[in-house]
Amino acid sequence: MAGPIVTKSRRLLFIAFTALAMIIAASTAPVAAKPKKGDGPPPVELQILAINDFHGNIATSSGSFGGVGRADYLAANIAAAEADADNSIFVSAGDLIGASPLISALFHDEPTIEAMNLLGLDLNAVGNHEFDEGAAELLRMQNGGSHPVDGDLDGTPFDGADFQFLAANVVDDATGDTVFPPYSIKNYQGVRVAFIGMTLESTPSIVTPAGVAGLTFNDEVETANALVADLQRRNIESIVVLLHEGGISDGGQNDCGTGLTGPIAEIAAGLDDAVDVVIAGHTNDEFICEIDGKWVTMADNRGRLFTDIDVTLDRRTKDMTVKAINNVPNLQDGVTPDAEVTALIDRYDELSAPLANQVIGTVTVDITEEATDAGESALGDIIADAQLAATSSDATGSAVVAFMNPGGIRNDIFFASEGLEADGEFTFGEAFGVQPFGNSLVTMTLTGAQIDALLEQQFDNPEAGRNRILQVSEGFSYTWDAAAPTGSKVDPSTITIDGVVVDPAAGYRITVNSFLSDGGDNFTVLSEGTDRLGGEVDLDALVAYFGANSPVAPGPQDRINRIN
Repeated sequence: MAGPIVTKSRRLLFIAFTALAMIIAASTAPVAAKPKKGDGPPPVELQILAINDFHGNIATSSGSFGGVGRADYLAANIAAAEADADNSIFVSAGDLIGASPLISALFHDEPTIEAMNLLGLDLNAVGNHEFDEGAAELLRMQNGGSHPVDGDLDGTPFDGADFQFLAANVVDDATGDTVFPPYSIKNYQGVRVAFIGMTLESTPSIVTPAGVAGLTFNDEVETANALVADLQRRNIESIVVLLHEGGISDGGQNDCGTGLTGPIAEIAAGLDDAVDVVIAGHTNDEFICEIDGKWVTMADNRGRLFTDIDVTLDRRTKDMTVKAINNVPNLQDGVTPDAEVTALIDRYDELSAPLANQVIGTVTVDITEEATDAGESALGDIIADAQLAATSSDATGSAVVAFMNPGGIRNDIFFASEGLEADGEFTFGEAFGVQPFGNSLVTMTLTGAQIDALLEQQFDNPEAGRNRILQVSEGFSYTWDAAAPTGSKVDPSTITIDGVVVDPAAGYRITVNSFLSDGGDNFTVLSEGTDRLGGEVDLDALVAYFGANSPVAPGPQDRINRIN
């Protein structure tokens, strides 16, 4: 009997030791393996890719940032960036179209919309240039259909954008509704993220009146903050603002330098704290800044950079946390361009080539819009001279001076060829890139006192501390004092035409483009001009000038003088 009893006792003892070992093992297990009160599910990761101020540059390359550009390379680089992301969205902060090269503008920017469809763009906040051809044409960009005048220039139907335009602060006066939805809400694994899209409130001052007729542009901060309150009532706490307004930083591609100045800095500070990220545009700078707890980014222009923003979304609080932001070059070296986008570019390049490649004149060296300390550029001189030449005869207006807004000059003229033409040859396509807006020339009469007032309106424009210096034609000269108060910077005794001081009471025939003639760029005194006479398109004036004066040398940059 003793044997079986001992065996049973040993079995019970073994079981007891095994149970004790399991208890000890459980007590020493890693803390992470043991649920802890208050822990929630892991956050959701989201990648936000962004561009701004693309301006229809589907075929434009640049030597900046190591050799960048073109939509087919952008497609490849965006796809590579998205490859490792579980959740990703691709957005634009405005001026996707407008002020575009001939390859896109000739077809009313349909090629750019089609290219962005192929790139997988999700959202575009309207910018000021989206309104260059008016609200009806912008709606056509979204919805598709033939151009009302030119039809289907490329021979195929236009289906419109697969992505959504946003316009939170642009209201149709007739209906009281925004012209496009104010925001888009995306759901990422149960966490909703709102993308609010807006343009700058001052759009009407930098777009032709016809382009913004019947529309009201509201304050950016008031608009966004009202929407934030509504979104929070819907339990949405992750909020991104796509805002076509900008500023300037003296930092590099991925930093803020000594800080961010300009409207976007003030707007960001005024936005509700619930806003996490502001993706900006308009000023064509590149920076990554933190202002009042919000990250503010911009990625240059023309698709040369794109912003890569990595965030996490808390499943319980619904908050967004920014983990990393980088402005990434749209590199060409070592990158295989997207074949479908390349085919689209090649098709429109072939269609536009006969017009684009026409040589209209020659240059001796580069002619650029780089300005002196006084604000005068060599290219500005040439354009103003071309406009004066087109309107100086008795039949065309008897103008004695022409003024050109610097914002209307979009590209430099380079001596070295990047196309089929020889070095020094200047083509119609390049001329179109310099002046793409198709403004007509307007000659009017201003008094000498009004000319003085016009010059004073250059300063603290568009806001305090910034200037818009008008480019002036040969024979016109004046001096301005940087230390003098705004409103008194120009000495009237220095304003001369062909060496003769302008008489405040006398009338003078002056030429500007149709955008300026109605007070654009805050030059309101021009709306007071009398005896108006319409002229040819500004681009045609430039083409004619090169035809008559080639080879054209850079302007002398000696017409505007600055002291202090």
